[in-house]
Amino acid sequence: MRAAVIPARGGSKRTPRKNVRSFAGRPMIAWPIETALASGLFDIVVVSTDDDEIARVAEEAGAAVPFRRPPELADDHTPTRPVIRHAIEALEAAGRTVDEMCCLYATTPFVTADDLVAGQKALAGSANGFSVSVTHYPHPIQRALRLRADGTAVPVDEAALAMRSQDLEEMVHDAGAFYWGTREAFMSPRSILGSGSAAVVLPTWRVHDIDTEDDWRRAELMFRATFPDGRPGRS
Repeated sequence: MRAAVIPARGGSKRTPRKNVRSFAGRPMIAWPIETALASGLFDIVVVSTDDDEIARVAEEAGAAVPFRRPPELADDHTPTRPVIRHAIEALEAAGRTVDEMCCLYATTPFVTADDLVAGQKALAGSANGFSVSVTHYPHPIQRALRLRADGTAVPVDEAALAMRSQDLEEMVHDAGAFYWGTREAFMSPRSILGSGSAAVVLPTWRVHDIDTEDDWRRAELMFRATFPDGRPGRS
């Protein structure tokens, strides 16, 4: 079975209730649910939550909420990996056999069905059982400056300052949108971002961390401009 899990706890601090707050006319979590369903990839799209309102909104959007996330996996410091493992174990305890899992974050309205399809295809060629969404840094990181305690700045790589930006190796970072993995990979100690993970490059304009009110406003304006018909659909 191929499953999607959308982690969505109820205790967001910086943007309260952001998973169910209206974004471009719909609850935020409804967008990734719709995209996962539209991709046609999944036997089940699950929302992992500890919150009754999130569960209700998720089910109304078409997701399944067959279990509740335990409190020890729903605090500010809980990493994603244990939440995915819990979802796999809960599904298997209910009689479902998980072969591949996609972790799709709740605040990712810009992810398209095509992105998820690309991630699943990349997984087949992965050396370590993972494929990850990444995006480019907006500026060559080789030209980074390190700030000292005295307020001065020093280059991290002095030689890179003399090079043209187009001659510097392009670098990417985790886009924080989705991770694909085999059951075996997610249950193993291997790092999702470790050596061998296949990369799915997303354009920078579709990658947004939505943590503050400013983030929210900027992302909503960009979303309405990018998807004027209100559907993330296919890229």
